[in-house]
Amino acid sequence: MPDYLWWRDGVIYQIYPRSFADSTGDGVGDLPGITAHLDYLNDGTPNSLGVDAIWLSPIYPSPMRDFGYDVANYHDIDPLFGTLADFDRLLAEAHKRGIRVIMDWVMNHTSDQHPWFRESRASRDNPKRDWYIWRAPTPLPSSPRLQGEGQVRGVPNNWQSVFGGPAWTWDEATGQYYLHLFLPQQPDLNWRNPQVHDAIFNELRFWLDRGVDGFRLDVADAYYKDAQLRDNPRRLGLRAYDRQQHIYDWNQPETHEMLQEFRRLLDQYPERMAVGEVGQWHAASYYGSGSDELHLAFNFAFLECPWSAPAFQRVIEAWDKAVPPAGWPCYVLSNHDQTRHISRYAAGRCTEARAKVAATMLLTLRGTPFLYYGEELGLREGRIPRAEIVDPPGKRYWPLYKGRDGCRTPMPWNDQPNAGFTAGRPWLRVNPDYRQVNVAAESQNPDSLLHFYRRLIRLRKTSPALRRGSYRPLIPRPTGCLAYLRETAEQTVLVGLNFRRRPGTIPLPPGEWRVLLSSVRPTGPETLNFEGIGAGERLRGQEVVLAGNEAMVAQVNVT
Repeated sequence: MPDYLWWRDGVIYQIYPRSFADSTGDGVGDLPGITAHLDYLNDGTPNSLGVDAIWLSPIYPSPMRDFGYDVANYHDIDPLFGTLADFDRLLAEAHKRGIRVIMDWVMNHTSDQHPWFRESRASRDNPKRDWYIWRAPTPLPSSPRLQGEGQVRGVPNNWQSVFGGPAWTWDEATGQYYLHLFLPQQPDLNWRNPQVHDAIFNELRFWLDRGVDGFRLDVADAYYKDAQLRDNPRRLGLRAYDRQQHIYDWNQPETHEMLQEFRRLLDQYPERMAVGEVGQWHAASYYGSGSDELHLAFNFAFLECPWSAPAFQRVIEAWDKAVPPAGWPCYVLSNHDQTRHISRYAAGRCTEARAKVAATMLLTLRGTPFLYYGEELGLREGRIPRAEIVDPPGKRYWPLYKGRDGCRTPMPWNDQPNAGFTAGRPWLRVNPDYRQVNVAAESQNPDSLLHFYRRLIRLRKTSPALRRGSYRPLIPRPTGCLAYLRETAEQTVLVGLNFRRRPGTIPLPPGEWRVLLSSVRPTGPETLNFEGIGAGERLRGQEVVLAGNEAMVAQVNVT
């Protein structure tokens, strides 16, 4: 394996383009807005965040029923976001700064406005009919029932949509149902048809030839469905979707075969990668042998983890063991589908301190860290009134589930109207604390969360142990603190994390240690090295006391 692989060594930053920066004043973020802020992400100096890659949520032409995850054209840019020329400029400017660009890739389904589906639903004998999954009604009364046009029809099976309701929609013109695991406007492609395979792979080549560095695969474990379309077994749950064991509509063995072909395609292009969104309990299987399927598979267990040292350690150790030896873990605390972690773990005056502990854990574990735009500022979950909810599941399930709008609010750049995000009316309201939580304000405050993220990322870049070292826990059964070593032949780094408000003790291995970074201990300019890291405090003995909610990184035997 090469000494350097950017997707293993680097820090990847997810951008939700609608919410990052608007250059036109229409209230929606766009590609020129992202390009204008690339220096914030990495300008090669300690004054930038220092990330190595950006992942763009979907920017393809779309009716926006699911905000871009309903693709109507795989080889163009939606006018909301700009043009192909704007994308090419973004790609070129990012590459000048050493920033790789990862695109979101949605190939389980398309929009119902995609030309492929329009042809498919035109008639039963259309050449593209079998590009999607169509079935005739099943005989009554043995099947579930739907009402339509005054008659009762049996749906093909009991599968449910993730967004609510049956996963089948009746097409009156052709007298059959089509399958959609998500919205009715997102019909599922039929990956058992070789023509679909060839068409999608051609679309991938369009972007690879353009210079894109990788893809984030949306619902990568959903591409194939059970060939017999058998009913899912039932289980207990609140929603109809949760009252099924999803063993026939997700995670089919043929998906692995297709991903191996996908990997062979990527391997034809130097230094390309893919990261997959897959179900938590079978995520590790999507690495294949570690070098023949996905480069990375998201571990979403942190998104459901309570603020607890034992809980986090269980996740870390289980994932470290599950990933095949040739594979590489990755971790994420927030994304465009989940409540932001600073709000999940909010604790009054300790909220920012907890955010620094979480950031230290994410950026010092063995694996690739994914950041979500704004988390480096402490951007919290937005509170969107019901009348302003635009997310489909939020509209359907309010108030049981308020949707994903709260984690997609605009990036706060300064304390000007609309947080400097737009000169117009933003597509979602900005968070009310934007006058304090914004890039400009935090850039001026050396104790801010933004400065802490910058120092953490610089520390990671300068540390072979943090980028590539092994992981060894120091507390077999933690209570309030986590402590672990990251080790290579040339460097040993200790990470201590206190998840409680009161002080806690962690073991200190033999040797003299120097604190490189702490969320509590003094880190004034006189103690920092040329990279802006290193508190300089020396530690000896058998243990060290961490202050409440302290995160600390130390290195052994530094002279």
